[in-house]
Amino acid sequence: MADALLTWFRQSLPTEIADLTEPYLANLEHGDFQSLLKDENAKALFERTEDQKTEDVDLAAFPTWSDFIFQRLGILLADRSKPEKQAIFFCIGYAALLAFLQSNVTGPPLPFSSARLLFPTEVADDGQKTKDVRTALLASLSMDGIAAYRLTPNIELLCLADTIMTCPPILKNFKAARWAKMRIAFLQQRLLSEVSSTIQEVIYDDLDMLADDLLEGSEGRDGVEGGMGVEFLLERATVHIHHGLDKLARNDLELAKRKRRFEYALTGMMGKRTKFQENDISQLVVLARSASGGNETNGEHPNSDVPAVVDTSANGGSNGQASSGPAKLDLNDDTLLESISFSRNIADSTNGGPETSLPAVLKALDPANQPQLNSLDSTLLLSFASSITNTSPQDGLTREETLPYAIRVLDGGSSNWQVYTQALLVRSRIEGHRSRTVERGLLQLQALVDQVIADTAATAAEPSAAEPSQTSFLPRPKESENAPVAQRLRYIFQLATPTRWDLEAELAARWVQLGGLRSALEIYERLEMWAEAALCWAATEREDQAKRVVRRQLFHVTHGGPEKSGFEVNDDETWQGRERSPPPVDAPRLYCILGDIDQSVAMYEKAWDVSNKRYARAQRSLGRYYLSKSDFVQAAGAYSKSLRVNQLNNSSWFALGCALLELAQFEKAVEAFSRCVQLDDSDAEAWSNLAAALLRVEAPSSDATGGALNVAEDGADEEIPIKAGFDAQKNRRDALKALKRAATLKHESHRIWENVLTVAASVSPPDYTSVLSAQKNIIDLRGPKDGERCIDKQILERLARHIISSTDRYNPEQPGLPRMFVKFMDESVVPLITSSADLWQLVSKLALWRDKPSSALEAEEKSWRVVIAQPGWESDSEKKWNGVVEATIRLCDSYESLGPRERTEGMGAGELVEKGWRFKARTAVRNVMGRGKSTWEGTEGWEMLVEKGEELKG
Repeated sequence: MADALLTWFRQSLPTEIADLTEPYLANLEHGDFQSLLKDENAKALFERTEDQKTEDVDLAAFPTWSDFIFQRLGILLADRSKPEKQAIFFCIGYAALLAFLQSNVTGPPLPFSSARLLFPTEVADDGQKTKDVRTALLASLSMDGIAAYRLTPNIELLCLADTIMTCPPILKNFKAARWAKMRIAFLQQRLLSEVSSTIQEVIYDDLDMLADDLLEGSEGRDGVEGGMGVEFLLERATVHIHHGLDKLARNDLELAKRKRRFEYALTGMMGKRTKFQENDISQLVVLARSASGGNETNGEHPNSDVPAVVDTSANGGSNGQASSGPAKLDLNDDTLLESISFSRNIADSTNGGPETSLPAVLKALDPANQPQLNSLDSTLLLSFASSITNTSPQDGLTREETLPYAIRVLDGGSSNWQVYTQALLVRSRIEGHRSRTVERGLLQLQALVDQVIADTAATAAEPSAAEPSQTSFLPRPKESENAPVAQRLRYIFQLATPTRWDLEAELAARWVQLGGLRSALEIYERLEMWAEAALCWAATEREDQAKRVVRRQLFHVTHGGPEKSGFEVNDDETWQGRERSPPPVDAPRLYCILGDIDQSVAMYEKAWDVSNKRYARAQRSLGRYYLSKSDFVQAAGAYSKSLRVNQLNNSSWFALGCALLELAQFEKAVEAFSRCVQLDDSDAEAWSNLAAALLRVEAPSSDATGGALNVAEDGADEEIPIKAGFDAQKNRRDALKALKRAATLKHESHRIWENVLTVAASVSPPDYTSVLSAQKNIIDLRGPKDGERCIDKQILERLARHIISSTDRYNPEQPGLPRMFVKFMDESVVPLITSSADLWQLVSKLALWRDKPSSALEAEEKSWRVVIAQPGWESDSEKKWNGVVEATIRLCDSYESLGPRERTEGMGAGELVEKGWRFKARTAVRNVMGRGKSTWEGTEGWEMLVEKGEELKG
């Protein structure tokens, strides 16, 4: 089955145009891009043939080659008598895009020189002119001050594809061109060193338009195989993952799973993981079966001429086919098994067998011998693993959850070469975090890098001077061992496989983690990734070397002498000369690195100026610097400028909100944190801070100015709009909602629960259910350590009064807040009380309301004992003495009112609560008077006790 985009394009063509375009589509589907780029129409576009219509269009008159091509294309498409021209040029543009990916991502090497095919003869024959044209094209791909990789080979192919797919007639007449345009924009985004919000907006605008065409009403059209809708969903999921929108990615993957009718589950099965393990224990495994039977991959059958790619190790996949794909390295560990040894006796879920909730199709699977998956289903599992890694914290449990998805794809094998390669890459990334597997993870990544280097090296037809020299530990694969171009590119947009240099940079970063600094620097030097090399030096506390690496790219030698070639950073040169002109394309990033090393405001501002005030990271760095100096005014201004460029940066909104809180600009802080939670609704701290800002918003004064944060720059005001209006109770209710959301996300934070408790009690009317829930969670979190100190007595008293006043009689059979509160008091509060008389009085009051007089009197006695147990009341303070007197009189009154009543609970139901209540009351009075006589005789409190004693005698 062909690429869904080409299928959609073919279906949209009228019959007569489809017949004329079919040879071009066939070349696309077979990976013969050279034929398309050598077509007569392509030659006319590239100024390779004489054409009177375009003879006046000269490359020298345009700033870039792309503009030159755009002008010529518009002239060639102006002839409406040949409508098939638009479809043919669409095929040429898409061939250029796929050829770019072949040369930089998948391989094998291009059989042609792109410069000699695309550039005018006078440019192609002159190496310096070719280099200048490519440099201009690379500079045109920079966005928001973020540069593309400076050594990107064959960049003219990507620019040609972009020029054709954005040509108005093609974009208007072919809906598939919008899909191709989105793919090109996403590829441009991946070429940049950081995410550009401008390109991100373009990508998501295209995705929204495509979703209307590809997803609406596509259930019936897609069927079992999923069709265009599934491929679009998987592709959109990779876009979400790249931009950190993991929740959206998971939603798309779940929808794709339903459309595919694909069944998979992460479950536990009994087995052994180590060589010395004697007993089987539950092991994580992914059970999966494709709805289409597994061995078919959208028309690619294992018995076809497309080579199957399966496990090359001794413990390989279940299909037993010969492998011709990437090498899967063995673990060779002295403890861990190569793969889990599952128990042969799998009976039921109680013995570690399949869970009863699993679908029947999964229960029947043998976990050690699962069938091969459809390539789309394998891609879905790999994307799901990537979304888990991106969503969850980087801890062991997350990696344990992620690894089985990659293992399932590898153990079952894959009939697609590139899918299998991606599975090896995902596994190597996960294994890089475990001591037992870190060596295999590194070697597997090295093997993949070697393979990509061998498969994407420059051809003999074009020994490009722009590409760094490359070496490989592995020999170039034989033609018979290789996968064809069409198979490698079939799922490349759904997989989002990294480019060659990204993969090598990932290998270098892995070497840095393992302490292989020299190996990492060699890679960065060869790739000319000077920023990464500098960060590598800085991470090892060699900041002097880091500065030399960066300054060499930005400045000339100190004394204006001759400059040496190479990567010599250990010489005495400090590169303090004049600035290079023009600056390198990645100058803003390099200046920011210098600013990070020296904590230099000047370097950050220079980065901002060099980027024409478009490099948001420069202002973010300034904002962090000013926050560290507690200069909140400057920090707020810097973050506001960065957000003017990139409004999708969650951390910038959060930092701006924090600065505004410190400046007491609460209305603006509300807006900042509102933007923050809109971008990431799982940020508990942002929700909590939003609540704090809402609670502090005050009524505007009559002379209040504006509702925006003004950031003056070059005489212009930049405003961040805020929401108008003031309603204290509405703000409190909104704050409570925000706090409850924060508490849900960060359940273990007692501080957030304390805020929920306070705010829930302060709204009108109070949210007593939230009060009760918050206090219970606080007790669960703090009770074991802080005891009764974690109980808010005043709020609990208010809650008790509300319940007692709203219900005449307690009914334990009736659900609701009263029953919840009683259970909470009995199970959570009473066990914690040790020295709080107020809490015992509250327990007594509640017991009396529940018609339990004996429990109420018992609680009053405990309250009185707590009071008289406090030290110093006999002689230190009359205030303490009066408190004891008050507690004693209250106890006597309780004896008098409760003692004669009948018990309603316990073994003695029907008897008096306390037969000797009068004697006990007099005893309590005599006890207190005896202990305080020497100091307090004759005082007002003493006289009150004397009077109470006389009443009790009667």
